[in-house]
Amino acid sequence: METLESELTCPICLELFEDPLLLPCAHSLCFNCAHRILVSHCSTSKTLKSISAFQCPTCRYVITLNHRGLEGLKRNVTLQNIIDRFQKASLSGPNSPTESRRLQPQRPYTATISGTIAGTIGGGGGGGSSSGTSGSSARGSPATSSHSHPHGNHTNAIHSPAVVAKMEPRISCQFCEQDPPREAVKTCVTCEVSYCDRCLRATHPNKKPFTSHRLVEPLPDTHIRGLTCLEHENEKVNMYCLVDDQLICALCKLVGRHREHQVSSLTERFDKLKQTLENNLTNLVKRNGELENQMAKLIQICQQVEVNTAMHEAKLVEECDELVEIIRQRKQVIAVKIKESKVMKLRKLAQQIANCRQCLERSSALVTQAEQSLKENDHARFLQTARNVAERVAMATASSQVLIPDVNLNDAFDNFALDFSREKKILEGLDYLTVPTPPSIREELCTASHDTITVHWTSEDEFSVTSYELQYTIYTGQTNFISLYNSADSWMIVPNIKQNHYTVHGLQSGTRYIFFVKAINQAGSRNSEPARLKTNSQPFKLDPKTAHKKLRLSNDCLTMEKDESSLKKSHTPERFSSTGSYGAAGNVFIDSGCHYWEVLLGASTWYAIGVAYKSAPKNEWSGKNSSTWVFSRCNNNFMVRHDGKEMLVEASLQLRRLGVLLDYDNNSLTFHDAMNSQHIHTFEVSFLLPVVPTFMIWNKSVMILSGLPVPDFVDGVASDLQEQQQMGLCRQESPYLTGLKACH
Repeated sequence: METLESELTCPICLELFEDPLLLPCAHSLCFNCAHRILVSHCSTSKTLKSISAFQCPTCRYVITLNHRGLEGLKRNVTLQNIIDRFQKASLSGPNSPTESRRLQPQRPYTATISGTIAGTIGGGGGGGSSSGTSGSSARGSPATSSHSHPHGNHTNAIHSPAVVAKMEPRISCQFCEQDPPREAVKTCVTCEVSYCDRCLRATHPNKKPFTSHRLVEPLPDTHIRGLTCLEHENEKVNMYCLVDDQLICALCKLVGRHREHQVSSLTERFDKLKQTLENNLTNLVKRNGELENQMAKLIQICQQVEVNTAMHEAKLVEECDELVEIIRQRKQVIAVKIKESKVMKLRKLAQQIANCRQCLERSSALVTQAEQSLKENDHARFLQTARNVAERVAMATASSQVLIPDVNLNDAFDNFALDFSREKKILEGLDYLTVPTPPSIREELCTASHDTITVHWTSEDEFSVTSYELQYTIYTGQTNFISLYNSADSWMIVPNIKQNHYTVHGLQSGTRYIFFVKAINQAGSRNSEPARLKTNSQPFKLDPKTAHKKLRLSNDCLTMEKDESSLKKSHTPERFSSTGSYGAAGNVFIDSGCHYWEVLLGASTWYAIGVAYKSAPKNEWSGKNSSTWVFSRCNNNFMVRHDGKEMLVEASLQLRRLGVLLDYDNNSLTFHDAMNSQHIHTFEVSFLLPVVPTFMIWNKSVMILSGLPVPDFVDGVASDLQEQQQMGLCRQESPYLTGLKACH
C-alpha cells in the first residue's frame, strides 16, 4: 500500500493538496494546478474561457467542464479536512513531517502519523489518536482513545498525546507522586501544569472555578511559562523597553538598568509591531503583485520579440531572395544583350574582311601584271603593253582610299563597360528600417499672429521619415501631457506634411495651444515632446461710432485727443454722450482667450482705462456701475474703480505706458507699468458676457497699441495667479476686492 504522504500529494506540484477538486474519475487535483493545465492549453486562437475539457493527469480520463469552468467541479472537502489536521499535527516539533518533507518531498511518513490521520477519519471531528509503538492503526485501544473529560470546553486538542510523544520528547505529568511520573495527556494553561489522565480527573472536577481553566494538548514547560528575563532568573518578561528595544521584566524596570527607560506593555507593543508588520507585509505583497505584473508584461514582451523576430527574419529571407532573383534575371538579360551585340558586330566585321580580301586579290593581280611589264626590255613592246597597265595602276593608286574599307574601332566591343558600383553601394547599405527618433519642436523659431501659428521642428532621421503629422488642441492647464494626449477628443490633426514646418490658420486669438509633431515611416511613428504655443492678442482700433463728440480720433483710429471744438458727430446709442464722459470703446468684443494691449499715456494726467460689457451705460464714468472695471488717474492719485467703489493703488507719477492683460478664460483683468515691468493691480471676476476695451480722458491724448504678444513679466504674473486658482489658494486681498467678489 502506498504511504499516506503519496495519498495526500498532488500529482502535478508534488505538494500537499491545496483547495483540492474532486474529479469525475474520483481522483483529486489542486485548483491552481488544474488552472495551470488549462493555461497551458491556451494559444493565440484559444482563450481560457473557451477550453471545455482537459485530461486527468493520473488516469487520462477526459474531464468535461460546464460554462462555470473549474468552479463547476466539486471541492473535495473531506480530503481538505484531512490535510488540515495532518498539517496541524505536523507543526508540533522541529522534526515534524512538514520539515522533513520540505527537505525530502518524497520521504514517506511513519505509521504513527498514518494512525493519527486514520484515527481522525474514524473519529469524525474529535481528537483521534494512534499507537505510539506499533505501525498499525489502533482506534479502539483504551490507551489511545480520546480523553473524555467532563468539561466539553476543555477539549481543544487536534492530535493525541501519543502522536506528540512520537514527534517530541515525552512530557511527564507534573502532579504525579510515583516515580517515574506518568505521561501527561493535558496541560492546563491556567495552572501552568501538565497532568496525566488520573491527576487531571482528580484536580479538575467539573465545577467552578475549574470549568474556566483552559486545557490544551501537552506542552513543554518552557512553552507554558513563557519567556523568562535574561537578567532576573525565573522572572517572566511582561514589559518592553523602547530604548533598548528588548523584552524585560518588572524588576528590570524597578531596580534594573531599565528603570529610567521608557517602556510599554507587551500588548501595546504587540499590537503596534503586528500592525507595522501587517502594513509592511501588505505593501510587500502589493509590490510583489506589481513585480509579478511587470514580469508578466516583460515575459509578454519577450514573447512578442520572439514572434516579431521570426517575422522579420522570414521577411528578410523573402526580400533577399527577391533581390537575388532580380539580379539573376538582370544577369540573363544583360548576357543575352552581350551575345546579340557580339553576333551583330562579328557579322559586320566578317563582311568588312571579305571586302578587304576582294580588294587585295584585285590589287595583287595588278601588281603581278605590272611586275611582268617591267621585265620587258624592248622599248616598243614595253610601250605597247605597259601603257594600259600604267593607267590601271595609276587609277588603283588614286582610288586606294575607296578600295580600302574603313575600320570602325567601336566594332571591337571595347566601348562597353559593366559598372555596378552604385548598385553595390546601395546593396552594402541594406539594413532594416527603424522607427524614427522623436522630432523636436523649435519654439524659438515658431511664430504667431492673432489667428495663426507657424510651427517649426527638426528631426535627426530626416531622410528616413516618410511624412510628419501635426496635432494640436487648446491648452486647458492640464500638466499631465500624456493623459491629455490620450484623453482629449478635440485634437485637430494635419496629416501627410512633407516639410519640417507648417502654419495653422483659423486659431482663436490670445489662446494657448498644445502641439505635438509625429514623425512617421513604414516601421512606425514617434511623437515629439509637447510644446505650448500661443496666438497673439486680438488687434483692435477705436470705434468712431462710440467716441464722444468732444474727442478727435486719428485717421488710423489708434489715437484719441480731447478737443472742445469737435461737435460735428451725430448722436448714436453706442456713443459716449454725457458731460464729462469723454470716452471711446474698441471695435471688438472679447469672449475668450488671453489678450494684452498697451496705452501710451503721454502727458495726460486724467484718464480711466479698462473694460466693459456692451450693456454698460454710456452716460456716466466708467467704473461707476457693475458693468465696468477701470484703472484711473486723477492728477496725482491712482485708483481702481468698479460698481461705484474706489480703492487707491500705488503707481509711479512717471507712468507713461500702461499695460492691460485681459485673461477672460481665467477671470482676471491686470494692469501693469509696462516701462518698469511692475504689477499695479488685478481684478478677479467671473465675466458673464463679452467685454470691450474702454478709454476715457479728460485732458491731452492717449494712443493704443493692440495685438501684442504677452511680455514675459506679465505672463509670469498671470501664470502665478492661474496656479493659485488651480491649487485653491486664497490671495491676501483688501476688503475692497472681497466686496468686488461678493458682487459677482
